[in-house]
Amino acid sequence: MEWKKLLSNKRFGQEQYGASSDKARSDFQRDYDRLIFSSPFRRLQNKTQVFPLPGSVFVHNRLTHSLEVASVARSMANIFLNNIESKNPQLIKDAPLITEVGNIVAAAALAHDLGNPAFGHSGEAAISRYFTDGDGKVYQKDMNDAQWHDLINFEGNANAIRILTHPLKGKGNDAYALTYSTLASIAKYPCASIAGKRKELLHRKKYGFFQSEEESFEKIANELGLEKETNEYLIYKRHPLVYLVEAADDICYSIIDLEDAHRLKILSYEEVKGYLLPFANSKTIEDRLTNDYEDDDAKIGLLRAKAINTLTKTCADIFYREQESLLNGSLNKSLTDLIPEPYRSAWKAVEKVSVERIYNFSSVIQKEVAGYKIMAGLLEEFVPALIHNNTHYYKKLVKLIPKQYHTDLTDIYSRTQSVLDFVSGMTDLYAVDLYRNIKGISFPSET
Repeated sequence: MEWKKLLSNKRFGQEQYGASSDKARSDFQRDYDRLIFSSPFRRLQNKTQVFPLPGSVFVHNRLTHSLEVASVARSMANIFLNNIESKNPQLIKDAPLITEVGNIVAAAALAHDLGNPAFGHSGEAAISRYFTDGDGKVYQKDMNDAQWHDLINFEGNANAIRILTHPLKGKGNDAYALTYSTLASIAKYPCASIAGKRKELLHRKKYGFFQSEEESFEKIANELGLEKETNEYLIYKRHPLVYLVEAADDICYSIIDLEDAHRLKILSYEEVKGYLLPFANSKTIEDRLTNDYEDDDAKIGLLRAKAINTLTKTCADIFYREQESLLNGSLNKSLTDLIPEPYRSAWKAVEKVSVERIYNFSSVIQKEVAGYKIMAGLLEEFVPALIHNNTHYYKKLVKLIPKQYHTDLTDIYSRTQSVLDFVSGMTDLYAVDLYRNIKGISFPSET
């Protein structure tokens, strides 16, 4: 793969138009702005990151997380660009759009969680299980194998590509019209679901696009020159900038989950300090913690900032060093997997405590279990309603689905996807309220 081809400001759905003449904003900055003002991005404020949505104690949600990932991704890309300018300036002449890598990955980072349903991975699992073990099993006979694999392995990453490329009814035909490079930088797993999961291959641990978007992704991949792995199924190697978005995501949720865990008193100050201090890379940090700060939250904030700064610089340098393997598609590890000592051991310790103490905390598990029931309950009602729409009850349910999620297509796969567009786009709070109302648990208010 070549940087000159990998970086394109061609817009999906608006290929007939050239580059923007706006001198104040580049095409990739416009991608960022379009996402910031979009409805799916705004809805992330009511989707949980890890912990249930806060009461008196504020913790991160999907929106604040995405903004932070965008900030870290931009910093990493700019460090990479600084290395290019000082060590390989010819590349800037050969591929002038490489100066925009910071804006590209920042936009991609904003969008990386857009496809996650309410309740995160629990929501994904509930959607999949509805088709493997629930009432949705009956629809397998109405779909081909590739379509069925999409549903029984519902994937938020693929859903993000669908949101950004699929035209909703009444919303125009060019969706968000993001640039090809921004869209490709979101695709962590650039392959079809029917290709099957290969846990030993980084780019095939999951999948990145539904059958309905296969043609769209193939067009993007061909335009950018993504390396095709096989002709049996649609499988590509990653766009190199995916690694920066992925690393920024890894850094933010790993380090900031510790900060949230401290705020919620799951981990003590001394515990979190012990995990973050190895990343501080400062001889004066202990004195500053002792003499400059009294508040423990402020101390953790300082340690968090130091840790993110260290990891950002480390991963950016790894990204520059691994240019050859990135461009030939052979790098089979994430940037955070390549973090060297002394930081590697500290990083592994953070991963371990996160699984043992944070992700299995009682309120987190309760949220996941509740979300599982809620998402499954919504699908039990709306999928058969939209597919059949042949009873008074079903007709009433269909009226609850906004017109933008309806489709003129009559095949079962397309109608099912329309319901999934509706349900997966819900915020946690809206999903809970709608579930209670249609199940008769509570009575809807006038508002």
